[in-house]
Amino acid sequence: MTELQDIKDQARREARKRRRAAASGQSSAAFKACRNFLKGVEITETDTVALYRAIQSELDPRPLVEALWAKGIETCFPVVVAADTSLEFRSANVKTRFISGAFGAEIPDEAAPTTTPTIIVVPLLAFDREGYRLGYGGGFYDRTLEKLRVLAPTRAYGYAYAGQETDSVPIEATDQRLDGVVTEDGMISTL
Repeated sequence: MTELQDIKDQARREARKRRRAAASGQSSAAFKACRNFLKGVEITETDTVALYRAIQSELDPRPLVEALWAKGIETCFPVVVAADTSLEFRSANVKTRFISGAFGAEIPDEAAPTTTPTIIVVPLLAFDREGYRLGYGGGFYDRTLEKLRVLAPTRAYGYAYAGQETDSVPIEATDQRLDGVVTEDGMISTL
């Protein structure tokens, strides 16, 4: 292990504790974050928004998913295809059947068509005001954002509790910046 990996692993342990504490007693946070996202992120009818199904103590984006479906915005969800690859995205709507995927996350079943998002809502452990996020260490979102941003403009927004903010996230050359972070307290623009 490298020194940076050790630093990131320690930061992840601490961030998990902070996220659990931030999530405690936050019954309305998901609805507030949804409102802040819809207010702060420009979405058009041609956009496809990638979301996620919350695991552990992640901020739950279900209110946002439902609001986007009600507006007729195309949505999709990430699928881990294999280690050390980018994510695949499957379309989903109110009728889509979800199944258990990698790391315990629910994903659209195999019948759902693949698509390419223009906006990605990203879960995280911690974030800073420079637009960097601390993820789980698999690099899936970083590889995916790097690949998609070469092909077309792709925006990425962290979705987190305000208590997940940290002064500085340890970074390496492969880490991709977020365009902003949405919390229950508001929108933080980072670029």
